[in-house]
Amino acid sequence: MHETRAFKTFRTAVIVVLCAVTALPLYIMITSSLKPLQDVRGAFSWWPSTLTFQPFVDMWTTVPLARYFVNSLIVSSAATIASLTIAIFASYAVSRHRFRGRSAFTTTVLSTQMFPGVLFLLPLFIIFVNIEQATGFQFVGTRIGLIITYLTFSLPFSIWMLSGYLDNIPQELDEAARVDGCSPIGALFRVVLPAARPGVIAVAIYAFMTAWGEVLFASVMTTEANRTLAVGIRQYSTQTNVYWNEIMAASLVVSIPVVIGFLLLQRQFVAGLTAGAVK
Repeated sequence: MHETRAFKTFRTAVIVVLCAVTALPLYIMITSSLKPLQDVRGAFSWWPSTLTFQPFVDMWTTVPLARYFVNSLIVSSAATIASLTIAIFASYAVSRHRFRGRSAFTTTVLSTQMFPGVLFLLPLFIIFVNIEQATGFQFVGTRIGLIITYLTFSLPFSIWMLSGYLDNIPQELDEAARVDGCSPIGALFRVVLPAARPGVIAVAIYAFMTAWGEVLFASVMTTEANRTLAVGIRQYSTQTNVYWNEIMAASLVVSIPVVIGFLLLQRQFVAGLTAGAVK
């Protein structure tokens, strides 16, 4: 299709506007993190009058940011591994086997994404409290409770997306592996999963990002000892002061793992999402 000059101009203008909307907040975050606190509180300027890296040093002592970072890393990684493991087996069963209730299962899994997450806050909290009263095993205020919570968020969509990707992998590969002596599990790990690597990576990135930036459940399900980054950053704001430059510096630092991971795996992530959408 031939593109007119007007269309090219319009497309360029839209791209420029979108880039500006994306880059401008990031630029303000970077420049604010390099300013002394009094400059951030004063009149806005596009460039720091005094360039300093002290906020990147002070942010580790103003609040226990390193502990929050470790908590977020442990919780997000554990939730991702658990979600990915369960999703692989569940999606393989849905994709390769026809069993009674299969349609109802897939419909139920997908329909859970229709409800906002805040609706599950009180039910999950009550369930965890009742379990603690019945068994003595504590979920509220622990990492394991937060991991299970994030698992319930990412698992339904992970199963649906990964099963859609596996549907595009010919079942003849499974049959060939079975002929060569592989069991169904062996065929899954030796043949199907290597072919489904983009889909697996897409699910892993989705699950990790879901857990990494979640605020509401983390603010209810955690204590000071196991608080995550999304909640811990609020500690830079006190009743007497708000350390804006340290907030910006901490926000940049905590975004590094997700940004690096996404940049390294973006090709597989896009391929996985595209293949899942074909279904």
